[in-house]
Amino acid sequence: MPTSPHDGQPVVHAGAPLGPDNPVVIMVHGRGAAPANILDLLPRLSRPACTYVAPAAADRAWYPFSFMADRDKNEPWLSSALTVLGRVVRDLEAHGVARSRIAVLGFSQGACLASEFVLRHGQGFGGAVIFSGGLIGPPGTTWDDARASLQDMPVFFGCSDVDAHVPKVRVEESAAVFERLGAAVTTRIYPGMGHLVSDDEIVMAQDVLDRIGRL
Repeated sequence: MPTSPHDGQPVVHAGAPLGPDNPVVIMVHGRGAAPANILDLLPRLSRPACTYVAPAAADRAWYPFSFMADRDKNEPWLSSALTVLGRVVRDLEAHGVARSRIAVLGFSQGACLASEFVLRHGQGFGGAVIFSGGLIGPPGTTWDDARASLQDMPVFFGCSDVDAHVPKVRVEESAAVFERLGAAVTTRIYPGMGHLVSDDEIVMAQDVLDRIGRL
């Protein structure tokens, strides 16, 4: 097994050309999916002025077990996945994109990875959109190692109250961590919704993207 399982996977670009004048959304797909799946949200997001950058996971999964399993069980895949996102950010900055013009958006397993990445490395980012996901770790995790200041960063958490993959309590715990670090958090728990992205969640995501577009 390679020490960094996701090395060599493609990164797909869509939307506006990459450059310092356009806001960028890093799109993180879920388990069993690929960049094309998360990029299917673009017509619904309806923000053509944004550049969308979607990295691919090896074998269509960022890590093998539940996001609430012991972290060691998901290594080295989890660390490799976080490294991929860090590499994407460095590439964007090398192309002149300010960190404040970058938002991170993910769905399901990709949302869990996105929230974990922003928690660890998100200082200065323009925003985060977490569709059906939460911070990674077993029950009882406190995320005391979080040291980033996320002051005033717009962050949206949206999830069903009966999601079979993501317990409502973990979404609420995750939102509380981000609030403690100063983020401007909006959380919406949708009664009876399936494991999907609702129209209301799209509206909330559009608000985050509009904010990075105005900076």
